[in-house]
Amino acid sequence: MSEKAKETAIIISQKELVPGIFDLWLRAEKVAKEAKAGQFVSVYCHDGSRILPRPISICEIDKEDGAIRLVYRVAGKGTEEFSRLSDGNELQIVGPLGNGFPLKEKKAFLIGGGIGIPPMLELAKELNCEKQIVLGFKDETFLMDDLKKQGSVYVATEDGSTGTKGNVLDAIRGNGLDAEIIYACGPLPMLRALKEYAAEKQMECYISMEERMACGIGACLACVCKSKEQDEHSNVKNKRICKEGPVFSAEEVEF
Repeated sequence: MSEKAKETAIIISQKELVPGIFDLWLRAEKVAKEAKAGQFVSVYCHDGSRILPRPISICEIDKEDGAIRLVYRVAGKGTEEFSRLSDGNELQIVGPLGNGFPLKEKKAFLIGGGIGIPPMLELAKELNCEKQIVLGFKDETFLMDDLKKQGSVYVATEDGSTGTKGNVLDAIRGNGLDAEIIYACGPLPMLRALKEYAAEKQMECYISMEERMACGIGACLACVCKSKEQDEHSNVKNKRICKEGPVFSAEEVEF
């Protein structure tokens, strides 16, 4: 069992941003007090048949009000259950879990793809540097107004309906952008491309890996990824995304 105990969180508000993407504010004083950009929480279902919690990245932290914001996609029965809850309902959560992004004072790219976009908001708030926020969407956009308050925002959409047609690297190249460090969260193909781009440009690169998790505390080994170095405990080249991650230096992991 995790050293972190469950906390009963109270729903402050919930709304649907775009079809299938929900914006949830929770009163969770213990988590809010400790949390930092890049960490996540495990959220438990009310339905007892769904034993395992759902891992959801923290989008925003309000330490003064003891609240956290989760922006999540309905991807199955668990998250569909969460989407039907309303103000005043309770959720059992554990967190904050995992590690967060290192905060460095370098000209930065904050790059989010799809549901990897929400963690970029709290990171943008915590970073003290010049920020260029590059977002990749399939079509409909979300969190744009929040992110525009934190830095210059550039968008790529698959259909070209907003911003650059293509992916986040197309937006970077198309707008002639440059930076000294990359922070990124999103699907594996995007992270793989950014790792290669960072190596080519000799840039620091930190990635938050999206992966299916079960226990969320490193016990079940369901979310391992390949690593460059051998793990000192298991003697294999693996790292647990929920425990050693979800944030890694791009050089640490192999895709």
